[in-house]
Amino acid sequence: MTIIDSIGGATAPSYSVLLEGPESTVCAEAPIAAHDSTAYQSEAELEDELIAQLVEQGYEYADITDEAALIANLRARIERLNGFAFTDPDWERFFRTHVAAETDGIVEKTRRIQQAPVIDFTLDDGTIRNVMLLDRDHIYRNSLQVLNQYATSAGAHDNRYDVTILVNGLPLVHIELKRRGVELRQAFDQIERYQRESFWSGTGLFEYVQVFVISNGRHTKYYSNTTRWQKTREGGSKKKSSASYQFTSWWTDASNRRIADLVPFAATFLAKGTLLMVLTHYCVLDVTDTLLVMRPYQICACECILNRILVSEYDRSRLGTLAAGGYIWHTTGSGKTLTSFKTAQLASKMEGVEKVLFVVDRKDLDYQTMKEYDKFQKGAVNGSRNTRALAANLASDAPDRRICVTTIQKLSSYLKHPDLSRKVLDRHTVFIFDECHRSQFGKMHTAITKSFRNYHLFGFTGTPIFAENAGSGTDPDLRTTAQAFGDRLHTYTVVGAISDGNVLPFKIDYVSTFRRKDTGEDVKVEAIDTDTAWQNPVRMHNVATYILEHFDQKTKRDGAAYTVGDRVRRGFNSILACDSIKSAESYYRILREMIGQREGCNLKVATIFSFAPNGADDDPNGFIDDEDIDASEMPQADREFLDGAIADYNAMFKTSFSTDAEGFDGYYKDVSRRMKGEDVDGKPLPAAECLDMLIVVNMFLTGFDAKTLNTLWVDKNLKMHGLIQAFSRTNRILNSVKSFGNIVCFRNLAERVDEAISLFGDPEAGGIVILKAYDEYFREYAEKLAYIRLHHPLDGIDVLMTDEQKRDFVNAFSAVLRVRNILASFDAFEDDDPASARELQDYQSEYLAVRDEMRDRERSEKESIAEDLVFEMELVRQVEINIDYILILVEQRHGDHVKDREIAARIMSSVAASPELRDKSELIERFLEIAGFGEADAQFDIDPAAPESERHDAVERNWRKFVADSMEDEMAGIIEAERLKAEPTRDLMHEAFEVGGVPQEGTAVTRVMPPGSRFGAKAEARDRQRHRVTDLLSGFYRKYRSLTAHYPIELPED
Repeated sequence: MTIIDSIGGATAPSYSVLLEGPESTVCAEAPIAAHDSTAYQSEAELEDELIAQLVEQGYEYADITDEAALIANLRARIERLNGFAFTDPDWERFFRTHVAAETDGIVEKTRRIQQAPVIDFTLDDGTIRNVMLLDRDHIYRNSLQVLNQYATSAGAHDNRYDVTILVNGLPLVHIELKRRGVELRQAFDQIERYQRESFWSGTGLFEYVQVFVISNGRHTKYYSNTTRWQKTREGGSKKKSSASYQFTSWWTDASNRRIADLVPFAATFLAKGTLLMVLTHYCVLDVTDTLLVMRPYQICACECILNRILVSEYDRSRLGTLAAGGYIWHTTGSGKTLTSFKTAQLASKMEGVEKVLFVVDRKDLDYQTMKEYDKFQKGAVNGSRNTRALAANLASDAPDRRICVTTIQKLSSYLKHPDLSRKVLDRHTVFIFDECHRSQFGKMHTAITKSFRNYHLFGFTGTPIFAENAGSGTDPDLRTTAQAFGDRLHTYTVVGAISDGNVLPFKIDYVSTFRRKDTGEDVKVEAIDTDTAWQNPVRMHNVATYILEHFDQKTKRDGAAYTVGDRVRRGFNSILACDSIKSAESYYRILREMIGQREGCNLKVATIFSFAPNGADDDPNGFIDDEDIDASEMPQADREFLDGAIADYNAMFKTSFSTDAEGFDGYYKDVSRRMKGEDVDGKPLPAAECLDMLIVVNMFLTGFDAKTLNTLWVDKNLKMHGLIQAFSRTNRILNSVKSFGNIVCFRNLAERVDEAISLFGDPEAGGIVILKAYDEYFREYAEKLAYIRLHHPLDGIDVLMTDEQKRDFVNAFSAVLRVRNILASFDAFEDDDPASARELQDYQSEYLAVRDEMRDRERSEKESIAEDLVFEMELVRQVEINIDYILILVEQRHGDHVKDREIAARIMSSVAASPELRDKSELIERFLEIAGFGEADAQFDIDPAAPESERHDAVERNWRKFVADSMEDEMAGIIEAERLKAEPTRDLMHEAFEVGGVPQEGTAVTRVMPPGSRFGAKAEARDRQRHRVTDLLSGFYRKYRSLTAHYPIELPED
């Protein structure tokens, strides 16, 4: 394979005042890969080709296959980088205390590379040396080597790694390859296995890996070593969990064209200059110990701004003009905060730059921006509580005050002061405006640009103002984003972000709430334009009823469970956007009353608003008007209502907020945290302490990011900027359970949606940004269902099938499940579904059986079948076949042998079709026998003529006893077979059911095992037993966790 368009090898620095680096980190145009051969390519051939390419690009091949050689090479490279040689004792002490300390893990090693790669080390002769592991400022002083097939046998299992890139001898990049035609996910899963089994082994040098690359030749992605550490209850031991596949990234060129093939990917991302820039400048280790590797569009935006600053440093006549600035158009949700943080951080270190001022539009964004910046680096920026504090920050020369965050209102107030410091105004200042489509217009913008002299003006926006939507502002020179900020420096639209998987698509439901009495036709927004119609009590009651009846469906409360940190969650939360304070108050009253009247409904609802004039609906930009975090200007009646709503909130969460200045500010922040599901330290809250729904007017519809938010209920006229901003609250990526942002419109906004997307995305992109219409999905579902009925009829699956037919069946039914999962969110599908429940159950049974057979066979060959079946498994879990359903069928026992056999067959068919129940099939079958569904007599009575409640109690009581007895019998068998300590083992399993699993690391399992040697051959046998016992206890937990929340089960006394 060859590269047709070569990547320039230029090494001339583009902003050398900051660093020595390549001309640009992201190439201007994606190179084209030409395939020289059409022959089959094995994984080994793919690996050899990659290594040959890297060597041609200037890497040195390192013939290293074991740890001793790896450590020796590391010493030589560090000595070369630092220009001196260690004595053997000095090296041993340096290596054991600073490079491979036994107490250090992934987080500590990542922190060393990202934050402290220079180590003060005292040699034995008393000399103090600054030993550098990585040169972040002069990147070409770092040496790059490539090795392959590194073998380790010191971990839980023997492993051999594909390709590793060493930077100064440290393994900082690992590449896992699969042959062409194999799904990319398999490479990701292989790395996850290495992280569990062996990266930590020996001296743990592979825990230094910062970036992983996965490729099957055709598709190549990268991701960071994003590892969060969470405390378990077992003596403070640490538990690792790694990045989700959803957060892997594509590499692109500067125009966002994807570079997927391994050859051009290696020529660009793995080019020496690019890789070193990514490792040294475009990674951020945040305060949660999560390593973030910036995406190519973020790097492009950052470098475009830095280059503008550099050019103006050499040509100072540009300062204070549009030529010194520009704007970045990156869609909402694509990570503008990280991009702006890194830009501000790097700009503040540039020679000549004295101050970087990040300007937001109002106080709530000020708070949110400070909070987000603090996540990236605690204390990296200064906020300003008032104008006086802003003046002090601007005047300060302290290094920790070079970056300031403020609001445009505070800045405007500061500039009105009669005695402004000339020193401050003459400084070389970089302004970065967030959501610059709002902040640049009017007198404030003019005051800023007239007061400061040597400034750069940069803006970030997800919704720019163009000539088409500029309107008729008072200043004809400040109508568009380009007029206010200058050139557009980089673009990344909502279409590109959804295509790349960086944000989710929207699914929009339009729910009609009006009909004309005479014609019965729907009434459009334009036809109903009075508050009396929209705020009619009957209509609002109907809307509230619809929300509550569809809440679980839209927020997926009945879907698969997932974890956030160490908290288990089920479903997501939502926002209800209202057109006025009056509407918000009415909805709050109605919903609270209805929730109180609904049995089993305990949704936690709050509202927040403050006084702001309602914007005119004819505003061409559709801006969402600001609401200050201040309730003092609110009409008395509205303030009293809000006091009552806050009192409800205080009772719900045991807080003490109010509408006075400090209390309302605290209320805003607490609501923000509970919508995000975080405590004051950013750690996950229990589900019971989170909000389910927030009722707003304008607040939280712009600038608010909560990954657990998936639904926006809209009873408000939105368009253009406001529409895209509000919708984008729902489409942050979290996991595979959250598949799109749900928008439920109680007003006909269809034309406005199309208009906004055509302007801010792509005129042809409607089908990408928004899920397709119901009819399109239903037609696709019907076609796929017809295919599987024709080619894989149920009565033909049991006959001998070739491997190709089995794969086709698995893939075909997976496709049916994919589309069916989307259709399930449409109200009409339940009545239209052409497949019967029984047919789906039978197909699911066959699907799972064939999938298990194929997977087991492939595992034995060291390759699993396409792991996308894991995704389909999650979809299958949404079928509501659970233990409650089984017990209901048991209650229907008639005593009639024929009818009972039919019920038993139906039960076992349901069990076979349910992934949740399949591992419990033997347990359920035994219970059916004692319940009288077999040949033997029933061991307890179910009177068919008894009331339903009595039959239910009898079945439930005997089921719990049966499960309790089964658990004890199975646990006794494990204890006896492995000679475990009985009571400590039961205590361990009691704890496992409380905390959510058996510890996979630490000494908890070892403590319940019989005594044994920790050395020699016996140590290996003991280690094998530890793994075996962990698997047995974990299997026990998985089998029974959905049947009981506790172990042992406490039964009521007779």
